[in-house]
Amino acid sequence: MFLSWLPENVSSFGRDIDGIIALVYYITLAWFVVTMGTLVVFVVRYRRRPGRPAGYIKGDRWREAAWVLVPLALVLVLDFWIDFKGARVWAKVKIEAPQSDVVIRVTGKQFNWVITYPGPDGRFDTADDRTLLDELHIPAGRPVRLTLESKDVIHSFFLPNLRLKQDVLPGRSIPAWLDAMTPGQYELPCAYLCGLGHSGMKGALVAHAPADWDRWVAEQWAADRTARR
Repeated sequence: MFLSWLPENVSSFGRDIDGIIALVYYITLAWFVVTMGTLVVFVVRYRRRPGRPAGYIKGDRWREAAWVLVPLALVLVLDFWIDFKGARVWAKVKIEAPQSDVVIRVTGKQFNWVITYPGPDGRFDTADDRTLLDELHIPAGRPVRLTLESKDVIHSFFLPNLRLKQDVLPGRSIPAWLDAMTPGQYELPCAYLCGLGHSGMKGALVAHAPADWDRWVAEQWAADRTARR
C-alpha cells in the first residue's frame, strides 16, 4: 500500500530493496501512531479544567529514567533490525556481484552519460570499442557488470525501475552490476545536482530480449567485420 507510488520494479534485487523501504515505513508509522496517541491522551487527561488545581508531583528518578530508557531501547532494537535486514540486501547488491560476460563502462560528464562497450577483443580503449551517448543497451534477464566513472564533477547513476543508485566520483572507477528481468526502456537520469544543465542529463536503459540483443550486438560491429574482409 505504501509503496504504490514507486515505479515498477524489473530487477532481481528490487523486491529486497522494496522490502527494506516497507519495513522502515511500517516502523515509522507505528512510532507516529504511538507518539501521537500518547500526546492526545496526555492533552485530554491533564488539560486545564475549572476547579481543579494543579498538583505537585515529586520526581522519581527511576520512573523518569524509564521514560527515556524504554523508548531508547525500543529504537535501538528496531534500528538493529533494519540494519540486520539491510546488511544482507547491501551485500547482495554491492558485494556479491555475479559473473557476467557483458561488461560496460559508463562515464558521466556534464551533461550526458557516455556508454562504452568493448569490442570483440574484450578490452576497453581499443579501436573496436563502441561508444553511445545516453543509451545503455543490455540483455534482459542476464546480469551486467558496470564500471562507473566521472569526467568532471560528481554525478549519480540512477535507475528507478531497477532500484539502483550509485554516486559517480571523479578520479574513481566504481564497480556495479544490474539486471533487468523484463525487456523494455527505462529512464536513466542523473540524481545529483551537477551543474546548470543537470535537468537535461537524461539517458535511457534499453533491455533487449535475447534475440533482439544478439541482433543489436551484430549490428554494432557489422562495419568492422565488413572492413576486415
